[in-house]
Amino acid sequence: MRIKIFSTGLLMLALLASCKPVANPVGKSTDPVASVDSTDRTNDFYDNEPAITLPGSGEIEISGEVAGVNKVDLSVLPKRTLIVKETRIENGEIQFVGAYRYDGVSLYDILNQAKVVKKNAKEFNPIIDQYVVVYNAAGDSVVFSWGEIYYSSHLHEIIIANKVTRIVPTKSKDKWPLPKSVRLIVGPDLITERNISDPTKIIIRSISIKYIVNRDIKMWSPALNIEGAGVSAIQVKELPEGLINHEFEHVFYGRGMGIHGITLTQGANLKDMLSENLKPDQSLIRNGLFAIAGVDGYRCAASYSEILNRNDGAAVLVQNRGEGKDGGKFSCLFTADFFSDRAIKSIAEIRLVQGL
Repeated sequence: MRIKIFSTGLLMLALLASCKPVANPVGKSTDPVASVDSTDRTNDFYDNEPAITLPGSGEIEISGEVAGVNKVDLSVLPKRTLIVKETRIENGEIQFVGAYRYDGVSLYDILNQAKVVKKNAKEFNPIIDQYVVVYNAAGDSVVFSWGEIYYSSHLHEIIIANKVTRIVPTKSKDKWPLPKSVRLIVGPDLITERNISDPTKIIIRSISIKYIVNRDIKMWSPALNIEGAGVSAIQVKELPEGLINHEFEHVFYGRGMGIHGITLTQGANLKDMLSENLKPDQSLIRNGLFAIAGVDGYRCAASYSEILNRNDGAAVLVQNRGEGKDGGKFSCLFTADFFSDRAIKSIAEIRLVQGL
């Protein structure tokens, strides 16, 4: 695999540059208990502090585009572990909160307990236009695309955690503040605003935008329109040369047809195309949702965070396939996905919706 990344000086990098260590991060504990380094007994850096059980409900409700209302007992599901560095936006800057190991059950396993019944299945049967909204006891909500839960190459990276362990530096002995209750934890996020406390219910939905499905149409889109709530409308006829700076060599494998080949994709990071118009804030990070649609009505959902708020360097690449090629002019590839099903051809539009 080869990935070439060139600096674009975008807002997210500027925010990261402004993230300075502080003497006493917001809410930092003054707990005097020293950390115990267990590396003389194991090679595990993440078990040197006691695990704290978090109070909260052991049940969550699933509704929406499912068969009935489902109450899921979290105690019977497999236990998963994530290690995360938590941050949040405060006064326009990214502030570090702490580093933790979380143990709990994954959204992947939770959603497996419900049978999906798509409202738009007759017009568009693929599952990739669906998304889930997670609500907590306070009424806060966060959005995930179905793809980032079920199509990712790294499964079980979104969990509801009921245990937490501080990851304490061996020299500074910093004791990060502990959460007060059960939490939703999102491993791939850079700014962890989707980590909300006391999740209580999940609603499964499909993108409500009406696209006409026509598989007999010529697969060609001369321009890509970027628009939506709070977005300055842009029509892209050519990808800017300065943005075509990523290469990704991958095994192109579909959930239905299997192997399509081993290919090299060169293109622009969709994050670079969107960042100037979409400054990260809590609302967008938590609830921003995109619809990416081709001229034939084939479409997928993608959350704001999986495109613009990643901590793993993965990208959604937009490729200019040139003149006269089937499936052109523009196509995209989700480099974090195991399956290629969200690789939309002949993209006509990328539209931001809030996902609520």
